[in-house]
Amino acid sequence: MYKNYVFDLYGTLIDLNTDENDDNLWKKMAIYYGYKGANYTYEEIHSEYLRLVEKEINLAKSRHKEYSGVDIKLEKVFKELFAQKGVTVTDSQILFVAEMFRCFSTKYIKLYDGVIDLLDTLKAKGKKIYLLSNAQRVFTENELNMFDLTKYFDGICLSSDEECLKPDVNYFKILFDRYGLKKEESIMIGNDHISDIGGAADFGIDSLYINQSISPDVNDDEIRSTYKVMDGDVYKIKKLIVK
Repeated sequence: MYKNYVFDLYGTLIDLNTDENDDNLWKKMAIYYGYKGANYTYEEIHSEYLRLVEKEINLAKSRHKEYSGVDIKLEKVFKELFAQKGVTVTDSQILFVAEMFRCFSTKYIKLYDGVIDLLDTLKAKGKKIYLLSNAQRVFTENELNMFDLTKYFDGICLSSDEECLKPDVNYFKILFDRYGLKKEESIMIGNDHISDIGGAADFGIDSLYINQSISPDVNDDEIRSTYKVMDGDVYKIKKLIVK
C-alpha cells in the first residue's frame, strides 16, 4: 500500500495540553531569571517574551519570503531575555530554561491509546516512519524520549529547525527531498485539517485525518483527506492504511 508514513506529533501521537499564558508560569520564570541577576516582574517578562517572539518571527519572515508560515528557535528569545538585563548565560543554562518553561506550562501529556501498537506494526512490516511536526526541538526531543518514540522514526523534521511551518508545501518538500521520498508511496497522518491535511493535499500526497479532542473545529466537507477517523480511535488507522 504505502512505504512511507509521515506523522504529525501533537494531537496525533501525543495528547498534550499546555498554557503558556498562565500567570504561575511567568511568576516562576521571573523568579528563575532573578536568580541569575536578570530581574523582571512576572508581567514584564511575559510581555517581553511575547515582543521578542514577534521580533524573531519577523526576522524569519525576512529571511524566508517564499514561506507562507515561519517558525523560530525559542532558545534565542530565552537568551535575549537575559541579555537585555546584561546577563551572559551558557547554552546549557538556556536549555534548562526551555525545559523548565515547557514543564511548568504543561497541564498534561500522554500517548494516545494505540500509538505504540501502530508504530510497532509499521516497523514489523518494514515501513518507513517520518515525523513532520510544527514543534520546538528543545521541547520535542525530550518528549519523544520520554515516551521512547525516537527509535521508531527514520527521519524527523521539526519546524524550529527549518524555520517553516505546515501547511506550507515547502516544509513537506524539505522532508521529502532530505530522505528521498516519493509522493505516490507516502501518506500523511494528522489531526489538523489545515496544517496536516490541507498541506498534504496541496503538496500532492494522500492523507489520513484523525479527529481528536484538541483538533480544530471543522465541518466534514472541509476535510481534504483520503481517509478519515472521526472518533479519535488510533487503532482504526492500522485497519485503513496498513497492508
